[in-house]
Amino acid sequence: MSQLDEGARMPISKSEFRRRLRSDPTDAEHLLWYELRNRALNGYKFVRQFSIGPYFVDFVCRRKKLIVELDGSQHNDNAHDMRRDAWLNKQGYSVLRFWNAEFLKERKEVLATILAVLEGRIEHGSEGLRLSLAALPKHVR
Repeated sequence: MSQLDEGARMPISKSEFRRRLRSDPTDAEHLLWYELRNRALNGYKFVRQFSIGPYFVDFVCRRKKLIVELDGSQHNDNAHDMRRDAWLNKQGYSVLRFWNAEFLKERKEVLATILAVLEGRIEHGSEGLRLSLAALPKHVR
């Protein structure tokens, strides 16, 4: 799958598209990457702007199959995001979403939540927590 180059309307490769996403992060994405890069969050390795199937995810810990997304207001009740998360869940990934403003205002709390999910201390969503869990085979649960 390739994306379109907005200027020339030419297809660009996934790697070029990822490169462009990485070169123009939001303030929240930039700050979260600072907290996650180089195994800074208790040794968990994250990568950013990673492609999984037809989708690009903001951050993913591949070992724990946890995706962390930072969303702007355009993601409020977004049907595409719901379909995307459901597809990612079927592939074995859990998706944890935060609002950009939430991360900027409550950075330590967001990082603590990410860590709690990684360590299995949070295993299901609750009111206010936008977490969609991986679809696991019954014998794994």
